[in-house]
Amino acid sequence: MTTETQPPAPTAAVWAHTEDYVPVTEAVREARDEATVHGQVPISTGVVALLGTLTRAMGATNIVEVGTLHGGSGIAFLQAMGPEGVLTSIDAEPDNQFSARRIFQSAGFPTSRFRLIAGAPIEVLPKLRDGAYDIVFVNGDKLETVEYVAAAGRLLRPGGLLVLHDALWYNRVPDPDDESDEAIIIREALEAITTSDEYVQALLPVGGGVLLASKR
Repeated sequence: MTTETQPPAPTAAVWAHTEDYVPVTEAVREARDEATVHGQVPISTGVVALLGTLTRAMGATNIVEVGTLHGGSGIAFLQAMGPEGVLTSIDAEPDNQFSARRIFQSAGFPTSRFRLIAGAPIEVLPKLRDGAYDIVFVNGDKLETVEYVAAAGRLLRPGGLLVLHDALWYNRVPDPDDESDEAIIIREALEAITTSDEYVQALLPVGGGVLLASKR
């Protein structure tokens, strides 16, 4: 019998095992490869598994994501939603959406199942319908995270889920001595969620950190 009061921190091997525990589909693998080729950090396989599980458990049919990033998260959402599910994906870089569109269609999803909006998210989000979304996935410009989180509160239905990606940002957010712009902004976004009566939340050490906040 162990006398430890809390479980040990995971080793690198345990962390890798956890991240790769659920195999990704070929479409997700292709999207991750596209991100790497374009010099971007692909969404982790652990986060992909988490997004798919949450989507299916909620029976989500309307999802908006900030940051298309070649379709890694988008294809995870589409594969987990039922045939009536629709993904709205916003990205300021049209090239990111070019790859995503090809991957979505190659995976068998008709254009009626997704809409890709090229434009600055802070300009596009106010045009989306209030209370219409089951999930808002935030994976855009870290310096605009506070604005994205504020928009999510309006877009989500009661019981809807805000998912904030890279909530730990390379382990910088928990470090009080780290005053990089991204870490400061993400801390502000997390604080806004924590001090709000709108959400019940949990912070998970998956990928670069994922904050889940369910709207009351």
